[in-house]
Amino acid sequence: LSLADLPALEPVAADPEIKRAFEADLQRSDKLAEAALARSPDNEDALLARVMTIALHADYEALIDKQYWGALREIKQAKDRAEVLLKKYPDCYDAYLAAGIENYLLSQKAAPVRWLLRMTGAQTDRRIGIEDLQVVAEKGHYLKPYAKVLLAIVALRNNDRAQAKRLMTDLAEEFPKNDLFRDELKKLS
Repeated sequence: LSLADLPALEPVAADPEIKRAFEADLQRSDKLAEAALARSPDNEDALLARVMTIALHADYEALIDKQYWGALREIKQAKDRAEVLLKKYPDCYDAYLAAGIENYLLSQKAAPVRWLLRMTGAQTDRRIGIEDLQVVAEKGHYLKPYAKVLLAIVALRNNDRAQAKRLMTDLAEEFPKNDLFRDELKKLS
């Protein structure tokens, strides 16, 4: 199995009402985090919420709106905030996802693009990206399943079906009511 064997994704048209509700939820989350940080500037949960809010918005920009440069700017901002969080709370393992995604995704770009990205301060080290995702997959709290899904995709890109199958088996066992994990596991068998 290679990426060429995977079905092409249909373009997703953004539903304006869903986008409005999503952005309102992100703004609400950011305001709650801001209020918590005003009371306690080192509040770990609020710092993580800010990282996740930025990262979720970056995902939407890249995957739905196809605003890649805006998404890149926000991915970098999420990574920078995650690094600040990790300096204060090195065991906030979910925060490693921001740097892991930046490194892995940007490492997939062509060499000249990676060079330009590094000049803007972006991180493009594939190995470090995968290591960060593995930290989240092993020790994360909120984002552990998401990191496992991302690592399964990495494994498939590397033609490592056995690793992808192990990860999907873990997810199917951890979430037995989630049909998606079982269906993906069947495809790998």
